[in-house]
Amino acid sequence: MVESILNNKRLLAVDDEPDILDTLSEQLEEFEGLVLDRASDHDTGYHLLRSWTYDLVILDIMGVRGFDLLNASVSLGFPAVMLTAHALSKEALKQSIEMGASAYIPKEKMGEIAPFLEDVLILGHQSGWKHLFERLGSFFNAKFGPQWQRDEKDFWQDVVSGKYESSPVILKK
Repeated sequence: MVESILNNKRLLAVDDEPDILDTLSEQLEEFEGLVLDRASDHDTGYHLLRSWTYDLVILDIMGVRGFDLLNASVSLGFPAVMLTAHALSKEALKQSIEMGASAYIPKEKMGEIAPFLEDVLILGHQSGWKHLFERLGSFFNAKFGPQWQRDEKDFWQDVVSGKYESSPVILKK
């Protein structure tokens, strides 16, 4: 048994790739009392969001309309983690932050997901982003290039320093 803040928590994972959901289940099975609800499409994920109270929500961006689900999660007060491979871009990262996500994790880092999820539950929104950039800043620099934050320096400095506060976002169809 692992002693963790993840013990006895209820999480929702929404991803259109069954192997990702299976991997998440395997990564989280060691936590006592943790319940992981799974959905492989937007409609099921949205239904579950509206039916249960979650301690944390893990959302894919592509394939399940992840930003719509992020908006719903944040509106309901559930911390949300964006987990992505295909939408791994500085634009998607920024949109996730602006919409109130608590973390943005590349699927390449799924083997290390438990500590990221623990950080979200322990640190809160602002400190969580600061800590995430301490862990993944070099990863983002390698993926996006060393100058990727240059065009919006003030925004990224606020995020990295833990000073950024997101505002509610209303999505338009």
